[in-house]
Amino acid sequence: MGVLEKIRKKITLALAEAAQEAHRAGRLACHELPEFVLEVPHDRVHGDFASNLALLLAQTEKTAPRKVAQTLLEFFRQPGGCISRTEVAGPGFINFYLDPAWHYEVLPEVDAQGEHYGCIDLGGGESVQVEFVSANPTGLLHMGNARGAAVGDTLANVLAAAGYNVQREFYINDAGNQIETFGRSLEARYLQLLGQDVTFPDDGYPGQDLVESMQHLIEQVKDKYLTVDPVLRREMLVKYALKEKLSQMERDLADFRVQYDLWFSEQTLHDSGEIENVLKELQASDYLYEEEGALWFRSTLFGDEKDEVLVRSNGIPTYFAGDIAYHRNKFRRGFDRVINIWGADHHGHVARLKGAMQALGFDPERLQVMIMQLVRLFKGGEPVRMSKRTGEYITLRDLMDDVGVDVARYFFVMRSADSHLDFDLDLAKEQNNENPVYYVQYAHARICSILKQAGAVPAAKDVDCSLLSDPAELALIRKIAELPGEIAYAASHLEPHRLAFYANELANLFHGFYTNCRVLCDEPALSQARLVLANACRITLHNTLHLVGVSAPERM
Repeated sequence: MGVLEKIRKKITLALAEAAQEAHRAGRLACHELPEFVLEVPHDRVHGDFASNLALLLAQTEKTAPRKVAQTLLEFFRQPGGCISRTEVAGPGFINFYLDPAWHYEVLPEVDAQGEHYGCIDLGGGESVQVEFVSANPTGLLHMGNARGAAVGDTLANVLAAAGYNVQREFYINDAGNQIETFGRSLEARYLQLLGQDVTFPDDGYPGQDLVESMQHLIEQVKDKYLTVDPVLRREMLVKYALKEKLSQMERDLADFRVQYDLWFSEQTLHDSGEIENVLKELQASDYLYEEEGALWFRSTLFGDEKDEVLVRSNGIPTYFAGDIAYHRNKFRRGFDRVINIWGADHHGHVARLKGAMQALGFDPERLQVMIMQLVRLFKGGEPVRMSKRTGEYITLRDLMDDVGVDVARYFFVMRSADSHLDFDLDLAKEQNNENPVYYVQYAHARICSILKQAGAVPAAKDVDCSLLSDPAELALIRKIAELPGEIAYAASHLEPHRLAFYANELANLFHGFYTNCRVLCDEPALSQARLVLANACRITLHNTLHLVGVSAPERM
Protein backbone atom coordinates (compact mmCIF):
# COMPACT_ATOMS: atom_id res chain seq x y z
CA MET A 1 0.00 0.00 0.00
CA GLY A 2 1.43 3.35 -1.06
CA VAL A 3 1.81 6.49 1.03
CA LEU A 4 -1.36 8.10 -0.30
CA GLU A 5 -3.43 4.95 0.13
CA LYS A 6 -2.27 4.63 3.74
CA ILE A 7 -3.42 8.19 4.40
CA ARG A 8 -6.74 7.50 2.66
CA LYS A 9 -7.26 4.43 4.87
CA LYS A 10 -6.46 6.40 8.03
CA ILE A 11 -8.94 9.16 7.18
CA THR A 12 -11.63 6.62 6.22
CA LEU A 13 -11.24 4.84 9.57
CA ALA A 14 -11.18 8.12 11.49
CA LEU A 15 -14.34 9.26 9.73
CA ALA A 16 -16.11 6.00 10.55
CA GLU A 17 -15.01 6.31 14.18
CA ALA A 18 -16.33 9.89 14.28
CA ALA A 19 -19.75 8.65 13.14
CA GLN A 20 -19.75 5.95 15.82
CA GLU A 21 -18.74 8.45 18.51
CA ALA A 22 -21.51 10.80 17.39
CA HIS A 23 -24.00 7.93 17.61
CA ARG A 24 -22.85 6.99 21.12
CA ALA A 25 -23.20 10.64 22.13
CA GLY A 26 -26.77 10.67 20.84
CA ARG A 27 -25.99 13.13 18.05
CA LEU A 28 -26.59 10.68 15.21
CA ALA A 29 -29.34 8.07 15.13
CA CYS A 30 -27.78 5.75 12.56
CA HIS A 31 -25.70 2.99 14.14
CA GLU A 32 -24.78 1.21 10.87
CA LEU A 33 -22.72 3.18 8.39
CA PRO A 34 -23.62 3.16 4.70
CA GLU A 35 -20.87 2.41 2.19
CA PHE A 36 -19.22 5.78 1.65
CA VAL A 37 -16.27 6.90 -0.43
CA LEU A 38 -13.22 9.03 0.17
CA GLU A 39 -12.21 10.20 -3.28
CA VAL A 40 -9.97 12.73 -4.95
CA PRO A 41 -11.98 15.80 -6.03
CA HIS A 42 -11.86 16.74 -9.70
CA ASP A 43 -10.86 20.24 -8.67
CA ARG A 44 -8.06 20.27 -6.11
CA VAL A 45 -9.42 23.55 -4.75
CA HIS A 46 -11.80 21.25 -2.89
CA GLY A 47 -8.98 19.47 -1.07
CA ASP A 48 -6.92 16.32 -1.41
CA PHE A 49 -9.83 14.05 -0.49
CA ALA A 50 -13.59 14.47 -0.19
CA SER A 51 -16.20 12.23 1.43
CA ASN A 52 -19.91 11.79 0.75
CA LEU A 53 -20.64 10.21 4.16
CA ALA A 54 -22.73 13.13 5.43
CA LEU A 55 -24.93 13.12 2.34
CA LEU A 56 -25.63 9.40 2.77
CA LEU A 57 -26.32 9.67 6.51
CA ALA A 58 -28.67 12.60 5.96
CA GLN A 59 -31.12 10.29 4.21
CA THR A 60 -31.76 8.34 7.44
CA GLU A 61 -31.07 11.20 9.86
CA LYS A 62 -33.75 13.35 8.21
CA THR A 63 -31.38 16.27 8.67
CA ALA A 64 -29.60 18.62 6.27
CA PRO A 65 -26.38 17.02 4.99
CA ARG A 66 -24.29 20.05 5.94
CA LYS A 67 -25.50 19.78 9.54
CA VAL A 68 -24.57 16.07 9.59
CA ALA A 69 -21.15 16.95 8.16
CA GLN A 70 -20.57 19.52 10.93
CA THR A 71 -21.51 16.90 13.53
CA LEU A 72 -19.07 14.40 12.04
CA LEU A 73 -16.26 16.96 12.12
CA GLU A 74 -16.97 17.73 15.79
CA PHE A 75 -16.13 14.11 16.64
CA PHE A 76 -13.39 13.67 14.02
CA ARG A 77 -9.94 12.92 15.48
CA GLN A 78 -6.84 13.85 13.50
CA PRO A 79 -5.16 10.60 12.29
CA GLY A 80 -1.45 11.07 12.85
CA GLY A 81 -1.22 14.76 12.02
CA CYS A 82 -1.52 14.27 8.26
CA ILE A 83 -4.44 16.73 7.82
CA SER A 84 -3.89 20.48 7.80
CA ARG A 85 -7.58 21.44 7.70
CA THR A 86 -11.10 20.25 6.94
CA GLU A 87 -14.20 21.97 5.60
CA VAL A 88 -17.82 21.33 4.77
CA ALA A 89 -18.52 22.20 1.14
CA GLY A 90 -21.37 22.24 -1.34
CA PRO A 91 -24.44 20.24 -0.35
CA GLY A 92 -22.56 18.47 2.45
CA PHE A 93 -19.25 17.05 1.26
CA ILE A 94 -16.43 16.92 3.78
CA ASN A 95 -13.15 18.06 2.24
CA PHE A 96 -9.76 17.14 3.66
CA TYR A 97 -6.58 19.13 3.01
CA LEU A 98 -3.36 17.24 3.72
CA ASP A 99 -0.18 18.58 5.27
CA PRO A 100 2.25 18.88 2.29
CA ALA A 101 4.92 17.01 4.25
CA TRP A 102 3.41 13.69 3.07
CA HIS A 103 4.85 14.30 -0.42
CA TYR A 104 8.37 13.69 0.81
CA GLU A 105 7.63 10.14 1.92
CA VAL A 106 6.76 9.11 -1.63
CA LEU A 107 10.13 9.31 -3.38
CA PRO A 108 12.04 7.04 -0.97
CA GLU A 109 9.22 4.49 -1.32
CA VAL A 110 9.45 4.50 -5.13
CA ASP A 111 13.23 4.34 -4.98
CA ALA A 112 13.17 1.35 -2.63
CA GLN A 113 10.54 -0.63 -4.52
CA GLY A 114 11.81 0.03 -8.03
CA GLU A 115 10.16 -2.20 -10.64
CA HIS A 116 7.71 -3.42 -7.98
CA TYR A 117 6.43 0.07 -7.20
CA GLY A 118 2.66 0.16 -7.54
CA CYS A 119 2.15 -3.49 -6.66
CA ILE A 120 -0.32 -4.08 -3.83
CA ASP A 121 -1.89 -7.01 -1.99
CA LEU A 122 -5.53 -6.32 -2.73
CA GLY A 123 -6.18 -9.86 -3.97
CA GLY A 124 -4.41 -11.73 -1.21
CA GLY A 125 -3.52 -14.54 -3.62
CA GLU A 126 -7.13 -15.16 -4.73
CA SER A 127 -7.18 -17.37 -7.82
CA VAL A 128 -8.59 -15.61 -10.89
CA GLN A 129 -8.90 -16.88 -14.42
CA VAL A 130 -9.15 -14.41 -17.29
CA GLU A 131 -10.45 -15.82 -20.56
CA PHE A 132 -10.14 -13.53 -23.56
CA VAL A 133 -10.00 -13.52 -27.37
CA SER A 134 -11.16 -17.17 -27.74
CA ALA A 135 -11.64 -16.58 -31.47
CA ASN A 136 -13.03 -19.21 -33.80
CA PRO A 137 -10.00 -20.96 -35.35
CA THR A 138 -11.63 -20.75 -38.78
CA GLY A 139 -9.87 -17.55 -39.83
CA LEU A 140 -7.36 -14.91 -38.83
CA LEU A 141 -7.48 -12.64 -35.79
CA HIS A 142 -9.36 -9.42 -36.58
CA MET A 143 -9.65 -6.02 -34.89
CA GLY A 144 -12.20 -7.16 -32.32
CA ASN A 145 -9.88 -10.01 -31.33
CA ALA A 146 -6.96 -7.57 -31.20
CA ARG A 147 -8.78 -5.24 -28.83
CA GLY A 148 -9.79 -8.20 -26.68
CA ALA A 149 -6.16 -9.35 -26.56
CA ALA A 150 -4.86 -5.97 -25.43
CA VAL A 151 -7.64 -5.42 -22.89
CA GLY A 152 -7.53 -8.97 -21.53
CA ASP A 153 -3.77 -9.11 -21.17
CA THR A 154 -3.62 -5.68 -19.53
CA LEU A 155 -6.37 -6.66 -17.11
CA ALA A 156 -4.46 -9.83 -16.23
CA ASN A 157 -1.31 -7.75 -15.65
CA VAL A 158 -3.23 -5.34 -13.41
CA LEU A 159 -4.83 -8.14 -11.40
CA ALA A 160 -1.42 -9.77 -10.89
CA ALA A 161 0.03 -6.42 -9.74
CA ALA A 162 -2.89 -6.15 -7.31
CA GLY A 163 -1.99 -9.43 -5.64
CA TYR A 164 -4.21 -11.94 -7.46
CA ASN A 165 -3.03 -15.31 -8.73
CA VAL A 166 -3.95 -14.97 -12.40
CA GLN A 167 -4.29 -17.53 -15.21
CA ARG A 168 -4.81 -16.49 -18.83
CA GLU A 169 -6.90 -18.87 -20.94
CA PHE A 170 -7.92 -19.18 -24.61
CA TYR A 171 -11.02 -21.26 -25.35
CA ILE A 172 -10.66 -22.99 -28.72
CA ASN A 173 -14.01 -23.29 -30.49
CA ASP A 174 -13.04 -26.47 -32.33
CA ALA A 175 -16.41 -28.24 -32.26
CA GLY A 176 -19.93 -27.67 -33.54
CA ASN A 177 -21.48 -26.18 -36.65
CA GLN A 178 -18.67 -23.74 -37.41
CA ILE A 179 -16.21 -26.62 -37.68
CA GLU A 180 -18.52 -28.51 -40.02
CA THR A 181 -18.80 -25.38 -42.17
CA PHE A 182 -15.03 -24.96 -41.92
CA GLY A 183 -14.56 -28.51 -43.21
CA ARG A 184 -16.86 -27.99 -46.21
CA SER A 185 -15.10 -24.70 -47.01
CA LEU A 186 -11.67 -26.32 -46.87
CA GLU A 187 -12.82 -29.24 -49.00
CA ALA A 188 -14.13 -26.93 -51.71
CA ARG A 189 -10.84 -24.96 -51.80
CA TYR A 190 -8.76 -28.15 -51.82
CA LEU A 191 -10.70 -29.63 -54.73
CA GLN A 192 -10.77 -26.34 -56.65
CA LEU A 193 -6.99 -25.99 -56.35
CA LEU A 194 -6.67 -29.49 -57.80
CA GLY A 195 -8.73 -28.49 -60.83
CA GLN A 196 -12.08 -29.90 -59.76
CA ASP A 197 -15.26 -28.09 -60.74
CA VAL A 198 -16.71 -27.61 -57.25
CA THR A 199 -19.13 -24.96 -56.02
CA PHE A 200 -18.10 -23.14 -52.86
CA PRO A 201 -20.72 -23.48 -50.07
CA ASP A 202 -23.08 -20.52 -49.74
CA ASP A 203 -22.41 -20.41 -45.98
CA GLY A 204 -18.69 -21.16 -46.32
CA TYR A 205 -15.75 -19.11 -45.02
CA PRO A 206 -14.53 -17.13 -48.05
CA GLY A 207 -11.23 -15.84 -46.68
CA GLN A 208 -8.10 -16.01 -48.79
CA ASP A 209 -6.33 -17.57 -45.80
CA LEU A 210 -8.27 -20.84 -46.35
CA VAL A 211 -6.97 -20.95 -49.92
CA GLU A 212 -3.44 -20.46 -48.59
CA SER A 213 -3.92 -23.26 -46.05
CA MET A 214 -4.96 -25.69 -48.78
CA GLN A 215 -2.08 -24.57 -50.99
CA HIS A 216 0.30 -25.38 -48.14
CA LEU A 217 -1.31 -28.79 -47.72
CA ILE A 218 -1.14 -29.59 -51.45
CA GLU A 219 2.56 -28.70 -51.41
CA GLN A 220 2.99 -31.47 -48.83
CA VAL A 221 0.55 -34.21 -49.89
CA LYS A 222 -0.42 -33.31 -53.48
CA ASP A 223 -3.76 -35.01 -54.33
CA LYS A 224 -3.59 -37.58 -51.55
CA TYR A 225 -7.12 -36.79 -50.33
CA LEU A 226 -8.74 -36.46 -53.75
CA THR A 227 -10.25 -39.96 -53.78
CA VAL A 228 -10.72 -40.32 -50.03
CA ASP A 229 -14.25 -40.67 -48.61
CA PRO A 230 -15.60 -37.07 -48.25
CA VAL A 231 -16.34 -37.41 -44.52
CA LEU A 232 -12.81 -38.64 -43.79
CA ARG A 233 -11.36 -36.07 -46.20
CA ARG A 234 -13.05 -33.17 -44.41
CA GLU A 235 -11.88 -34.55 -41.07
CA MET A 236 -8.26 -34.64 -42.26
CA LEU A 237 -8.46 -31.19 -43.85
CA VAL A 238 -9.92 -29.72 -40.65
CA LYS A 239 -7.23 -31.38 -38.53
CA TYR A 240 -4.48 -29.90 -40.71
CA ALA A 241 -6.03 -26.43 -41.00
CA LEU A 242 -6.87 -26.15 -37.29
CA LYS A 243 -3.29 -26.91 -36.36
CA GLU A 244 -2.05 -24.32 -38.84
CA LYS A 245 -4.57 -21.68 -37.77
CA LEU A 246 -3.92 -22.15 -34.07
CA SER A 247 -0.17 -22.00 -34.62
CA GLN A 248 -0.64 -18.74 -36.52
CA MET A 249 -2.88 -17.34 -33.78
CA GLU A 250 -0.35 -18.29 -31.13
CA ARG A 251 2.47 -16.62 -33.09
CA ASP A 252 0.47 -13.46 -33.74
CA LEU A 253 -0.60 -13.18 -30.11
CA ALA A 254 2.93 -13.85 -28.86
CA ASP A 255 4.19 -11.08 -31.15
CA PHE A 256 1.44 -8.93 -29.62
CA ARG A 257 3.03 -9.77 -26.23
CA VAL A 258 0.19 -12.04 -25.13
CA GLN A 259 1.08 -15.42 -23.65
CA TYR A 260 -1.58 -17.85 -22.45
CA ASP A 261 -1.23 -20.32 -19.61
CA LEU A 262 -3.73 -22.70 -21.21
CA TRP A 263 -5.35 -23.25 -24.61
CA PHE A 264 -8.54 -25.16 -23.79
CA SER A 265 -10.20 -27.23 -26.53
CA GLU A 266 -14.00 -27.27 -26.73
CA GLN A 267 -13.79 -30.70 -28.36
CA THR A 268 -12.37 -32.16 -25.14
CA LEU A 269 -15.69 -31.39 -23.43
CA HIS A 270 -17.43 -33.66 -25.95
CA ASP A 271 -14.76 -36.37 -25.86
CA SER A 272 -14.63 -36.52 -22.04
CA GLY A 273 -18.39 -36.67 -21.62
CA GLU A 274 -18.48 -33.42 -19.62
CA ILE A 275 -21.30 -31.97 -21.71
CA GLU A 276 -23.39 -35.10 -21.27
CA ASN A 277 -22.67 -35.08 -17.52
CA VAL A 278 -23.67 -31.45 -17.04
CA LEU A 279 -26.93 -32.08 -18.92
CA LYS A 280 -27.70 -34.98 -16.59
CA GLU A 281 -26.94 -32.84 -13.55
CA LEU A 282 -29.25 -30.06 -14.70
CA GLN A 283 -31.98 -32.54 -15.62
CA ALA A 284 -31.78 -34.21 -12.22
CA SER A 285 -32.41 -30.81 -10.62
CA ASP A 286 -35.44 -30.21 -12.88
CA TYR A 287 -33.83 -27.30 -14.73
CA LEU A 288 -34.37 -28.96 -18.13
CA TYR A 289 -37.50 -29.94 -20.01
CA GLU A 290 -38.33 -31.42 -23.43
CA GLU A 291 -40.39 -29.62 -26.03
CA GLU A 292 -40.72 -30.26 -29.77
CA GLY A 293 -38.02 -32.89 -29.54
CA ALA A 294 -35.44 -30.48 -28.08
CA LEU A 295 -34.04 -30.17 -24.55
CA TRP A 296 -34.49 -26.72 -22.99
CA PHE A 297 -32.87 -24.96 -20.01
CA ARG A 298 -35.22 -22.97 -17.75
CA SER A 299 -33.12 -19.81 -18.03
CA THR A 300 -36.18 -17.58 -17.40
CA LEU A 301 -35.95 -18.69 -13.76
CA PHE A 302 -32.75 -16.65 -13.60
CA GLY A 303 -33.92 -13.46 -15.29
CA ASP A 304 -33.41 -14.41 -18.93
CA GLU A 305 -36.04 -13.30 -21.45
CA LYS A 306 -36.67 -16.81 -22.75
CA ASP A 307 -35.62 -20.40 -22.10
CA GLU A 308 -32.69 -21.71 -24.12
CA VAL A 309 -32.18 -24.90 -26.13
CA LEU A 310 -29.31 -27.09 -24.91
CA VAL A 311 -29.87 -30.09 -27.19
CA ARG A 312 -31.45 -29.69 -30.62
CA SER A 313 -34.17 -32.00 -31.92
CA ASN A 314 -31.47 -33.81 -33.94
CA GLY A 315 -29.69 -34.74 -30.69
CA ILE A 316 -26.73 -32.36 -31.18
CA PRO A 317 -25.83 -30.14 -28.18
CA THR A 318 -25.83 -26.38 -28.75
CA TYR A 319 -22.90 -24.06 -28.18
CA PHE A 320 -24.58 -22.96 -24.94
CA ALA A 321 -24.47 -26.53 -23.61
CA GLY A 322 -20.74 -26.60 -24.22
CA ASP A 323 -20.34 -23.21 -22.58
CA ILE A 324 -22.11 -24.42 -19.43
CA ALA A 325 -19.87 -27.49 -19.25
CA TYR A 326 -16.80 -25.32 -19.86
CA HIS A 327 -17.60 -22.92 -17.03
CA ARG A 328 -18.41 -25.75 -14.65
CA ASN A 329 -14.98 -27.12 -15.59
CA LYS A 330 -13.42 -23.74 -14.71
CA PHE A 331 -14.94 -23.66 -11.24
CA ARG A 332 -14.08 -27.29 -10.62
CA ARG A 333 -10.46 -26.43 -11.37
CA GLY A 334 -10.55 -24.30 -8.23
CA PHE A 335 -10.71 -20.73 -9.48
CA ASP A 336 -12.19 -18.33 -6.94
CA ARG A 337 -13.34 -16.10 -9.74
CA VAL A 338 -13.55 -16.33 -13.52
CA ILE A 339 -13.61 -13.31 -15.83
CA ASN A 340 -14.70 -13.45 -19.46
CA ILE A 341 -14.11 -10.70 -21.99
CA TRP A 342 -16.78 -10.94 -24.67
CA GLY A 343 -17.83 -8.94 -27.69
CA ALA A 344 -20.98 -6.84 -27.60
CA ASP A 345 -22.88 -9.50 -29.58
CA HIS A 346 -22.64 -11.79 -26.52
CA HIS A 347 -24.38 -9.36 -24.17
CA GLY A 348 -27.59 -11.39 -24.06
CA HIS A 349 -25.67 -14.52 -23.12
CA VAL A 350 -24.55 -13.21 -19.72
CA ALA A 351 -27.73 -13.70 -17.67
CA ARG A 352 -28.39 -17.23 -18.91
CA LEU A 353 -24.82 -18.38 -18.26
CA LYS A 354 -24.86 -16.91 -14.76
CA GLY A 355 -28.20 -18.66 -14.25
CA ALA A 356 -26.74 -21.97 -15.36
CA MET A 357 -23.88 -21.57 -12.87
CA GLN A 358 -26.39 -20.86 -10.11
CA ALA A 359 -28.41 -23.93 -11.14
CA LEU A 360 -25.22 -25.99 -10.79
CA GLY A 361 -24.66 -24.69 -7.25
CA PHE A 362 -21.99 -22.06 -7.95
CA ASP A 363 -22.23 -18.45 -6.80
CA PRO A 364 -23.04 -16.55 -10.02
CA GLU A 365 -21.17 -13.51 -8.68
CA ARG A 366 -17.95 -15.51 -9.09
CA LEU A 367 -18.48 -15.21 -12.84
CA GLN A 368 -17.80 -11.72 -14.18
CA VAL A 369 -18.23 -10.70 -17.80
CA MET A 370 -16.70 -7.63 -19.44
CA ILE A 371 -18.55 -6.60 -22.59
CA MET A 372 -16.30 -5.05 -25.22
CA GLN A 373 -17.61 -2.77 -27.93
CA LEU A 374 -16.64 -2.63 -31.59
CA VAL A 375 -13.53 -1.13 -33.19
CA ARG A 376 -13.64 1.02 -36.30
CA LEU A 377 -10.46 1.76 -38.23
CA PHE A 378 -10.04 5.14 -39.90
CA LYS A 379 -7.50 6.40 -42.41
CA GLY A 380 -7.67 9.84 -43.97
CA GLY A 381 -10.91 10.36 -42.08
CA GLU A 382 -12.56 7.42 -43.84
CA PRO A 383 -13.38 3.93 -42.49
CA VAL A 384 -10.99 1.15 -43.51
CA ARG A 385 -12.48 -2.27 -44.14
CA MET A 386 -10.28 -4.17 -46.54
CA SER A 387 -7.40 -6.42 -45.54
CA LYS A 388 -4.27 -6.95 -47.56
CA ARG A 389 -4.37 -10.68 -46.79
CA THR A 390 -8.03 -11.64 -46.66
CA GLY A 391 -9.76 -9.05 -48.79
CA GLU A 392 -12.38 -8.86 -46.04
CA TYR A 393 -11.06 -7.35 -42.82
CA ILE A 394 -7.92 -5.93 -41.25
CA THR A 395 -6.10 -8.59 -39.25
CA LEU A 396 -4.03 -8.28 -36.10
CA ARG A 397 -0.95 -9.08 -38.17
CA ASP A 398 -1.82 -6.31 -40.65
CA LEU A 399 -2.11 -3.84 -37.79
CA MET A 400 1.14 -4.84 -36.10
CA ASP A 401 2.97 -4.57 -39.42
CA ASP A 402 1.41 -1.15 -40.07
CA VAL A 403 1.67 0.71 -36.74
CA GLY A 404 3.65 -1.55 -34.40
CA VAL A 405 2.79 -3.39 -31.20
CA ASP A 406 3.25 -0.47 -28.79
CA VAL A 407 0.82 1.81 -30.59
CA ALA A 408 -1.74 -0.94 -31.22
CA ARG A 409 -1.83 -2.08 -27.60
CA TYR A 410 -1.97 1.43 -26.16
CA PHE A 411 -4.72 2.58 -28.54
CA PHE A 412 -6.85 -0.47 -27.74
CA VAL A 413 -6.48 0.00 -23.98
CA MET A 414 -6.81 3.77 -23.71
CA ARG A 415 -10.61 3.70 -23.97
CA SER A 416 -13.03 1.86 -21.67
CA ALA A 417 -13.85 -1.56 -23.10
CA ASP A 418 -17.58 -0.78 -23.05
CA SER A 419 -17.03 2.24 -25.32
CA HIS A 420 -16.84 2.10 -29.10
CA LEU A 421 -13.28 2.70 -30.29
CA ASP A 422 -12.32 4.66 -33.40
CA PHE A 423 -8.74 3.69 -34.24
CA ASP A 424 -7.08 6.45 -36.28
CA LEU A 425 -4.30 4.87 -38.35
CA ASP A 426 -2.91 8.27 -39.36
CA LEU A 427 -2.63 9.42 -35.74
CA ALA A 428 -1.08 6.08 -34.78
CA LYS A 429 1.84 6.77 -37.13
CA GLU A 430 2.45 10.35 -36.02
CA GLN A 431 5.75 11.03 -34.23
CA ASN A 432 4.55 14.02 -32.23
CA ASN A 433 2.68 14.92 -29.07
CA GLU A 434 -0.70 14.40 -30.74
CA ASN A 435 -0.01 10.67 -30.61
CA PRO A 436 -0.61 9.62 -26.98
CA VAL A 437 1.83 6.70 -27.21
CA TYR A 438 4.62 8.90 -28.53
CA TYR A 439 3.80 11.52 -25.89
CA VAL A 440 4.16 9.04 -23.01
CA GLN A 441 7.18 7.22 -24.40
CA TYR A 442 8.93 10.50 -25.13
CA ALA A 443 8.52 11.51 -21.48
CA HIS A 444 10.29 8.31 -20.42
CA ALA A 445 13.06 8.79 -22.99
CA ARG A 446 13.53 12.42 -21.94
CA ILE A 447 13.98 11.38 -18.31
CA CYS A 448 16.52 8.74 -19.31
CA SER A 449 18.43 11.40 -21.24
CA ILE A 450 18.50 13.70 -18.19
CA LEU A 451 19.69 10.91 -15.91
CA LYS A 452 22.38 9.90 -18.38
CA GLN A 453 23.57 13.50 -18.59
CA ALA A 454 23.70 13.68 -14.79
CA GLY A 455 25.90 10.59 -14.69
CA ALA A 456 24.56 9.27 -11.39
CA VAL A 457 21.28 9.40 -9.49
CA PRO A 458 21.50 9.68 -5.70
CA ALA A 459 19.40 7.50 -3.42
CA ALA A 460 16.23 9.24 -2.31
CA LYS A 461 17.02 8.56 1.35
CA ASP A 462 20.22 10.56 1.01
CA VAL A 463 18.55 13.64 -0.45
CA ASP A 464 16.60 16.49 1.14
CA CYS A 465 13.30 15.99 -0.71
CA SER A 466 11.69 18.87 1.22
CA LEU A 467 13.46 21.23 -1.19
CA LEU A 468 10.83 20.21 -3.75
CA SER A 469 8.20 22.87 -3.15
CA ASP A 470 7.32 24.20 -6.61
CA PRO A 471 3.67 23.46 -7.55
CA ALA A 472 4.87 21.52 -10.60
CA GLU A 473 7.08 19.35 -8.39
CA LEU A 474 4.36 18.67 -5.85
CA ALA A 475 1.81 17.88 -8.57
CA LEU A 476 4.19 15.35 -10.12
CA ILE A 477 4.88 13.71 -6.75
CA ARG A 478 1.15 13.51 -6.09
CA LYS A 479 0.55 11.75 -9.42
CA ILE A 480 3.42 9.31 -8.76
CA ALA A 481 1.85 8.53 -5.38
CA GLU A 482 -1.46 7.68 -7.03
CA LEU A 483 -0.21 4.59 -8.93
CA PRO A 484 -0.98 1.99 -6.20
CA GLY A 485 -4.49 3.42 -5.86
CA GLU A 486 -4.99 3.40 -9.64
CA ILE A 487 -3.99 -0.27 -9.76
CA ALA A 488 -6.37 -1.08 -6.90
CA TYR A 489 -9.26 0.71 -8.60
CA ALA A 490 -8.55 -0.78 -12.04
CA ALA A 491 -8.37 -4.28 -10.57
CA SER A 492 -11.48 -4.04 -8.39
CA HIS A 493 -13.61 -2.37 -11.10
CA LEU A 494 -12.12 -4.29 -14.07
CA GLU A 495 -11.07 -1.05 -15.78
CA PRO A 496 -7.61 -1.55 -17.30
CA HIS A 497 -8.00 1.59 -19.43
CA ARG A 498 -7.30 3.65 -16.31
CA LEU A 499 -3.63 2.70 -16.56
CA ALA A 500 -3.26 4.16 -20.06
CA PHE A 501 -5.07 7.29 -18.93
CA TYR A 502 -2.84 7.49 -15.84
CA ALA A 503 0.33 7.14 -17.95
CA ASN A 504 -0.78 10.06 -20.12
CA GLU A 505 -1.52 12.25 -17.09
CA LEU A 506 1.83 11.39 -15.52
CA ALA A 507 3.68 12.21 -18.75
CA ASN A 508 1.81 15.51 -18.97
CA LEU A 509 2.80 16.47 -15.43
CA PHE A 510 6.42 15.50 -16.09
CA HIS A 511 6.57 17.67 -19.20
CA GLY A 512 5.15 20.53 -17.09
CA PHE A 513 7.76 19.91 -14.39
CA TYR A 514 10.53 19.82 -17.01
CA THR A 515 9.37 23.15 -18.43
CA ASN A 516 9.09 24.92 -15.06
CA CYS A 517 11.91 23.36 -13.04
CA ARG A 518 15.41 22.96 -14.42
CA VAL A 519 16.65 19.59 -13.17
CA LEU A 520 20.40 20.11 -13.60
CA CYS A 521 20.49 23.54 -11.99
CA ASP A 522 23.16 25.59 -10.20
CA GLU A 523 21.95 24.59 -6.72
CA PRO A 524 23.48 21.14 -6.03
CA ALA A 525 21.07 20.08 -3.28
CA LEU A 526 18.01 21.10 -5.29
CA SER A 527 19.42 19.46 -8.42
CA GLN A 528 19.92 16.21 -6.49
CA ALA A 529 16.32 16.31 -5.23
CA ARG A 530 15.00 16.93 -8.73
CA LEU A 531 17.06 14.04 -10.09
CA VAL A 532 15.43 11.79 -7.49
CA LEU A 533 12.01 13.08 -8.54
CA ALA A 534 12.77 12.55 -12.24
CA ASN A 535 13.98 9.01 -11.55
CA ALA A 536 10.85 8.24 -9.52
CA CYS A 537 8.78 9.43 -12.45
CA ARG A 538 10.82 7.20 -14.79
CA ILE A 539 10.21 4.17 -12.57
CA THR A 540 6.50 4.92 -12.35
CA LEU A 541 6.11 5.46 -16.10
CA HIS A 542 8.06 2.28 -16.84
CA ASN A 543 5.95 0.21 -14.46
CA THR A 544 2.69 1.63 -15.83
CA LEU A 545 3.65 1.03 -19.47
CA HIS A 546 4.72 -2.49 -18.53
CA LEU A 547 1.22 -3.19 -17.22
CA VAL A 548 -0.25 -2.00 -20.52
CA GLY A 549 2.23 -4.14 -22.45
CA VAL A 550 4.01 -1.17 -24.01
CA SER A 551 7.78 -0.65 -24.10
CA ALA A 552 9.50 2.22 -22.26
CA PRO A 553 12.29 3.35 -24.63
CA GLU A 554 15.39 5.08 -23.32
CA ARG A 555 15.83 7.09 -26.50
CA MET A 556 13.58 8.23 -29.36
